[in-house]
Amino acid sequence: QVQLVESGGGSVQAGGSLRLSCAASVAFRYSLTISYMGWFRQTPGKEREGVASINGLGSVTNLADSVKGRFTISRDKDKNTVYLQMDSLKPEDTAMYYCAAERVTGSPSYVGNYGGIRFGYWGPGTQVTVSS
Repeated sequence: QVQLVESGGGSVQAGGSLRLSCAASVAFRYSLTISYMGWFRQTPGKEREGVASINGLGSVTNLADSVKGRFTISRDKDKNTVYLQMDSLKPEDTAMYYCAAERVTGSPSYVGNYGGIRFGYWGPGTQVTVSS
């Protein structure tokens, strides 16, 4: 029902910036306008962790403590695109970043919970590497 594709990852030095984009294509009956979107990240051997989420209208955002003041999440409803602006990047931000969309029903192969929202649609991920 929902396909997500991330872009914008890459390598940057500490203190630098990157902007991740997530383009969503949706099937009939799934409305992005009422659904939460989010960003998760994962490093080898660790669980995927929620980084940021945004509601359907773009009026409510939730950022992890580790990125508050440095990352900003936003969405363009007309383009079905969600962004993660990452500033003042640190080496500990190095990870595979995944775009996710809320999924209320069904049994996806992977479910991530963040801020009380169940995320069950995932993009393939984009690597972010921050060097010191």
